[in-house]
Amino acid sequence: MQLNALIRQTRLLPSEYRLKRDRDLAYLMELKEENLLFPYYTEAGLNGRLNYRPEPWLHGGWDSPLSQIRGTFTGHWLSAAARLYQETGDIRLKAKADYIVAEIARCQEANGGEWAFPIPEKYLQGLKLGRHFWAPQYVCHKVMMGLLDMYQYADNRQALQILEGCAAWFSRFAADISRETMDDMMDLEETGGLMELWADLYGITRSRQHLELMRKYERPRLTGPLLEGRDILTNMHANATIPEIHGCARAYEVTGEERYLRIVESYWRLAVDDRMPFATGGQTDAETWAPPGKQAARLSDMNQEHCVVYNMIRLADYLYRWTGEKKYQDYIELNLVNGLLAQGFWEARALDGALEPHVPDSGIVCYYLPLAPGSVKKWGRKTEDFWCCHCTAVQANARYREWIWYQSGAVISAEQFIPSETEAEIDGKKLLLRMEDCDLGGNYLRYHDVAGEIMIRPAFRRIQITVSAPEPTAFTLRLRLPWWLKGRAVVSFQGENQGENSSQGENFSRNENSSQDENSSQGKKIFSPEENGYLQITRLWSGTQQLILELPKGLTCWPLADEPDTVAFLDGPVLLAGLTEHAHMLYGNRNRPESFLAPDHEREWEAWKEGFRTVGQQENFRLLPIKNIGRECYTVYFPVNTVCP
Repeated sequence: MQLNALIRQTRLLPSEYRLKRDRDLAYLMELKEENLLFPYYTEAGLNGRLNYRPEPWLHGGWDSPLSQIRGTFTGHWLSAAARLYQETGDIRLKAKADYIVAEIARCQEANGGEWAFPIPEKYLQGLKLGRHFWAPQYVCHKVMMGLLDMYQYADNRQALQILEGCAAWFSRFAADISRETMDDMMDLEETGGLMELWADLYGITRSRQHLELMRKYERPRLTGPLLEGRDILTNMHANATIPEIHGCARAYEVTGEERYLRIVESYWRLAVDDRMPFATGGQTDAETWAPPGKQAARLSDMNQEHCVVYNMIRLADYLYRWTGEKKYQDYIELNLVNGLLAQGFWEARALDGALEPHVPDSGIVCYYLPLAPGSVKKWGRKTEDFWCCHCTAVQANARYREWIWYQSGAVISAEQFIPSETEAEIDGKKLLLRMEDCDLGGNYLRYHDVAGEIMIRPAFRRIQITVSAPEPTAFTLRLRLPWWLKGRAVVSFQGENQGENSSQGENFSRNENSSQDENSSQGKKIFSPEENGYLQITRLWSGTQQLILELPKGLTCWPLADEPDTVAFLDGPVLLAGLTEHAHMLYGNRNRPESFLAPDHEREWEAWKEGFRTVGQQENFRLLPIKNIGRECYTVYFPVNTVCP
């Protein structure tokens, strides 16, 4: 099954995802154009006498004027701005982004019409001679990536013109480089996603120049062993290689060459299938791939680099769109919840909006997500760090909508249960689909609502999907049944025209063990998961119908691959972190973690809280979702013994 992501048609609705997206947008607007452009002006000789630090001060850290990768963040800024503009229509953001593109074009002209980058050309020329410079081709990729997104998502034609000039420079640069020298350059410093960038450009222009650059930037020393199925990833820099595999993925899409597909599939098998992830979904320590099945010795304060999380989500998306296999979306969900939400755009605010006392009130990104006992997240600041993960954070939080809805012909898939709405078209007929979390908390001032019906924290998630079809339209709605289900999913239909449609060829795809429950008189139906892990509802949709999807959830133990008695705890897909400095021995049945973990601080006004606490232990402590941890000290993995002392 070949699927297309419904990106441009999708908008986020209120949720923790949109909250992060809105913080991202506000941050992009807060940064000053002159600071984002300073290294470009400097390289083009357009700064004049502005060699002092203007107010507000210039960026520090990796984006400082003395950094060899200065200006990288600006490319990521443009990428995020373009995608957020396309979703939100924020004209202030569009004007700001267009101005930055125009100024980069002015810098390119001052540089002779091709070079548009914030670093000297000599950095790349030096790589040819084996001289070490900090990732100049990586810098160039990020700038061009931002320009490409400005063209594709913000309709900025000038951005494509700049890219054409940059490509001309790279074509001349690479023309006389031997394969061995090119490989040596790639071994010396990472190239980012240049291969993917050239493939993207080739998909737009069909220019032979761009095709040749794409092939030039394949890395045979990586792709050759992958084609042979050899594991060369152990202790290899993860995020240097993932974008190179993105390049192969995009090359497969624009050329159709099966060789590229085999490379991508091999990389995934070696990186994920043969390496059991940590409970977060991540697999790395200190930015390198851990050995297969070896995790205990790799728990540290440098697990799960944010860049790796973001780029592996992107790789999973490629593979899902080609195959329709559920495992890729399960992987995306785990990394969304316990990666991107846990590592980006945190604010320490109480429920009443007040700042928490005595702590900094926010952080842009955690470079790493520590998993060792007694860990503390280290948050990057707004203008002083600009790590690579700072860069991918602004992109990631602009892209949540891209992994929710997909379409293949007359099949529409809801993959991530993120409140959103999207538009689709089937046989020329337009559809509107809306997904929202049902209110399980209830208004505590009212009688006779869900507040009184649900007495304790619900052990399920209830999702409402509304389908609006102005004209009768036959299609299949495909719903992912996630890996964490603790029972059979329940579906009920509500809304107008229900009776009419139920007699017009409605078909619920299910296995033979499926059955209707006692509430069938209320329209409820229970379904068992299919072999492919999806519930498929095929019917003639007309008017407005609402369906309620109820997903039972509970606690799951996630063991270390090489220490199965040491486990982490997940509530559905949400990883729980213990608020303790130590990996306490816990006593209980690992198959029934609910026997020694209980809900904690269950309710606050209209909201159900997500915390737990240990019970019956020598020393009890609280557990919170790792995505809600700010600056607290925490531990993720605990040894569990079934025999109490």
